[in-house]
Amino acid sequence: MTPAAHFRMFGHYNSWANNRLYDATARLSTEQYRSDRGAFFKSVHGTLNHLLVTDRIWMQRFTGEGDAPNRLDAILFETFDELRAARQAEDRRIVGFVDGLDDGRIAETIKYRRVSSPEEIEQPLAPALAHWFNHQAHHRGQVHALLTGLVGKAPELDLLMFQRQSAKPSA
Repeated sequence: MTPAAHFRMFGHYNSWANNRLYDATARLSTEQYRSDRGAFFKSVHGTLNHLLVTDRIWMQRFTGEGDAPNRLDAILFETFDELRAARQAEDRRIVGFVDGLDDGRIAETIKYRRVSSPEEIEQPLAPALAHWFNHQAHHRGQVHALLTGLVGKAPELDLLMFQRQSAKPSA
């Protein structure tokens, strides 16, 4: 698998996993969705907002386009329905971005500033992409644990499950 194909797979996996997570989250009561469960971003609501915040920050770094929030704990959308619509739009944007990558682009470097400090960072794109997709999986795992604690189960999000489902021919 080429580096570009590798990151395209992660972009599509990201969208698939987010959709499954949001489907499960939609079944929570408002109280469950917003309750402080001791996670780093407190609630399912806070953690899902954080994921959208960081995806927008990284996409702005990668593409030079779009809004980049200036706080990692920003609440971009107060309602679940608005957040879900924004998540779906961002996932389409991410898939479009990774589908347009080639190995030459992945070998290039990017420059950006962190949200928490003013110094400029320059690094190869490939490790930044790897960090980004790992970060997404990390916080989806937190939401998964919150869902399990709240309702006793959460959707399967394994990459292997996505790969198996993606390999099946369409009916």
